[in-house]
Amino acid sequence: MLLLYFRITPLLLPFVCAPFGSAVAQAQPAPPAPAPAPPAPASAPQLPPAQNLTVMVVDYQALLQNSKAAKMVRGQIEQKRGEYTKEISHQEEVLRAERDTLQRQQASLSPEALNQKGRDFQQKVNELERNVQGKRQALEKSNGDALQRIQEQMLKIIADIAKQRKANLVFQRADLVLFDQGFDVTDEVLQKLDEEMPALTVNFVAPTPPPSASASTPPAAGAPAAANPKAKKK
Repeated sequence: MLLLYFRITPLLLPFVCAPFGSAVAQAQPAPPAPAPAPPAPASAPQLPPAQNLTVMVVDYQALLQNSKAAKMVRGQIEQKRGEYTKEISHQEEVLRAERDTLQRQQASLSPEALNQKGRDFQQKVNELERNVQGKRQALEKSNGDALQRIQEQMLKIIADIAKQRKANLVFQRADLVLFDQGFDVTDEVLQKLDEEMPALTVNFVAPTPPPSASASTPPAAGAPAAANPKAKKK
């Protein structure tokens, strides 16, 4: 009987399943027509790919302080300043001696002569002050020109190192609070700077005293004497 069951079952399955499948097919409604696809949204603008940053840090002030060229410039500037100081001190001594002589002559000179000598003496004092100012300005310009030449060489070296390392951002050390010391290339820049500019001669600018105030503004009529020798006494 068991064997018969397995033989009959495959024959009954088509008759049992076929009507059921037909009924389901007849009862199920036809599927609706597919809705039209929505329009594709406008494509967003494509952003450029993120660029990797390679950073370098340079101690600018250390280079201007420790490079061979900068040290040589400072030495030459100090030497020239010493020469100017010696020259000015000598002129001051001459003026002090002249002032003392003028003070001793007060009793023997007429008021007109004393006033004239006082004006002449004050003119010499003003001239010395203009000479001092001219020398100071000349030193500042000479020093600035020399440092500019060093800075130009420094920038070339920094640009070359940045190109070699493919760096796209360079900071001055003074502008940073905390950073990885591996970014610092100051020693490398200093070494190349000393190799390429081991010495530098300062081109000193000739001192030019500024014009006197009396040359641009004439004294008012009836103005008092420019100086009183007594006021110069210390």
